[in-house]
Amino acid sequence: MQNLWLIPAFPLAGFLINGVFGRKLPKFAVSFIAILSVLLSFAWTLKVFVATQSFSTPVTERYFTWIQSGQFQVGWDFTADRLTAVMLFVITGVGSLIHIYSRGYMAHDESFARFFAYLNLFMAFMLTLVLAANYLLLFIGWEGVGLASYLLVGFWYKKKSATDAGNKAFIVNRIGDFGFMLAMLLIVINFGTLDIATVTGAAPGKAAVTLTAICLLLLVGACGKSAQFPLYVWLPDAMEGPTPVSALIHAATMVTAGIYVIARSSVLFSHSATASEVVAYVGLFTAIFAASIGLLQNDIKKIFAYSTVSQLGYMFLGLGVGAYSASVYHLMTHAFFKALLFLGAGSVIHACAGE
Repeated sequence: MQNLWLIPAFPLAGFLINGVFGRKLPKFAVSFIAILSVLLSFAWTLKVFVATQSFSTPVTERYFTWIQSGQFQVGWDFTADRLTAVMLFVITGVGSLIHIYSRGYMAHDESFARFFAYLNLFMAFMLTLVLAANYLLLFIGWEGVGLASYLLVGFWYKKKSATDAGNKAFIVNRIGDFGFMLAMLLIVINFGTLDIATVTGAAPGKAAVTLTAICLLLLVGACGKSAQFPLYVWLPDAMEGPTPVSALIHAATMVTAGIYVIARSSVLFSHSATASEVVAYVGLFTAIFAASIGLLQNDIKKIFAYSTVSQLGYMFLGLGVGAYSASVYHLMTHAFFKALLFLGAGSVIHACAGE
């Protein structure tokens, strides 16, 4: 038993402490709790990684039955393999650095504790998303990061542009989420379970048209979260949030959730040539389209935003042509260099008096 549940539990505890007591605590204590919680998640991920010999075999832990209805049941189960390991190290590694950066960047903000509480909440949901052993638990994390993104993008709620951007991100993501819910419905009807390992194991025996329908609906969800055409419109506006938010959510972690879901469901997509082609074409068009828009932007964060959309398009293209490992490798490298670019942009904006 590797106690995988501790990985999202640490940031969740940080959220609860800062959310309830943050206003009464000094800023040093608030930032210390928030940063420590994410560093503990990183350390526990490393401990599990070493203990399982680099996840040579997947680790699955079943905690309790969440939903039971006749033969159908959904457990609160976590699983970790090499794909999960990449995501966990990216989320906790980049997340730790961004938390440390935020301590200085947000030092003069009156809502210091609220900011760190939201950051920790986001981390808890994102870690739940990548550890989930079934599509419904994954969807809980999926919706949770959408909620945390809404709270962080609209963090400076006294600015109308910030609240409008938060609302836009929330509404556009609901379109993608509707596709994801329909995909889960089709999976239950055709497979009788939402367990990811069971679904991928039974996929080769299913009709191609069924798998294509499921994959295309999953793609709709992925397009919403990973800002692909035509659901990319929320990401550039989301730059209204504080710069560490742009670095964490819109460069390193949340926008890669769609990539993760397609990579996690790679067996389904590999049995549907039509769906894979659509993924590739969507990614190819988005990569060129977003890069061409970015060429004419004046705002430094908007340029990086369109660059992010373009790079996500490259990842989708990789997934569509079956280069899953190459796409996930690019996901990891992009998380680090784009987070650094955004944090550098934050320093430039501060040096130019918020220009």
